[in-house]
Amino acid sequence: MSAIPADIDLYAEIERLRKERKAVVLAHYYQEAEIQDLADYIGDSLQLAKAARDTDAEVIVFCGVHFMAETAKILNPSRKVVLPDMAAGCSLADSCPAPALAAWREANPDHLVVSYINCSAGVKAHSDIICTSSNAKRVIESLPPERPILFAPDRNLGAYLIRETGREMDLWQGTCIVHETFSERSLVELMAEYPDAKVIAHPECEPQVTRLAHHVGSTSSLLKYAAESEHQRFIVATEPGIIHQMERAAPDKEYIPLPGQDESCACNECPFMRLNTVEKLYLCLRDLKPEILMPETLRQAALKPLARMMDLG
Repeated sequence: MSAIPADIDLYAEIERLRKERKAVVLAHYYQEAEIQDLADYIGDSLQLAKAARDTDAEVIVFCGVHFMAETAKILNPSRKVVLPDMAAGCSLADSCPAPALAAWREANPDHLVVSYINCSAGVKAHSDIICTSSNAKRVIESLPPERPILFAPDRNLGAYLIRETGREMDLWQGTCIVHETFSERSLVELMAEYPDAKVIAHPECEPQVTRLAHHVGSTSSLLKYAAESEHQRFIVATEPGIIHQMERAAPDKEYIPLPGQDESCACNECPFMRLNTVEKLYLCLRDLKPEILMPETLRQAALKPLARMMDLG
């Protein structure tokens, strides 16, 4: 990493460079609070995919993880897309290599492949349609009932969708290291300690957690529920970065993060999301790298299932 002058005002420089580069800064809800506060747009995967598509900026700075920045590039081939830390990957995306998904598809030629957006461009290219946690139910229900489905890469989201839609699917056995670590025992203990609290959970959580939740949904859905609910206390079963926006939306309410199975560590925080820092954001704007690049043939192939998702509204 290039040296940063000790006397620099990072926030002022980021603002200057943002204007100079004609850049837009996108941040996922799981980013550190200080990065969220610097962003032009904050959201979940679908919201940021739309923002990336609709912005007229020349440079897209994606404060999230690699597959999210890839998605922005797929939708915006003529714009420069940069990621503060190229090592900001995703355990769920890594669990499903593109060649392995291609082989699974070839072994099941009559199946439609639905891939959660938390996957690589290569996996998207081998998919029939993409979904996010906020539109997954609608995507599944849009498919012909006579066609069998392969769902990748998150087995927990897939299992949740089977329960919600009644649609049988074959599931790729991938998981998110953050959402799979949430402890059912800790949740039961917190529910006993705070009997008035509502449990809100992301569908990437293990089934034993989502079955206890009062509301299951995407990060934006959890935020909306907490802000609009008449209840005053919530146990939050997703990456705790979302709590910053919950506190901004409804500061009078209480948000209790659900710990992982090992309460001595910050296992409920995504280590990949936390690789992005304000310092790296500054360097990214200054140097316009690391940049997301991909072959045009791959981009075109990955665009088709994304466009099908977008067409659903």
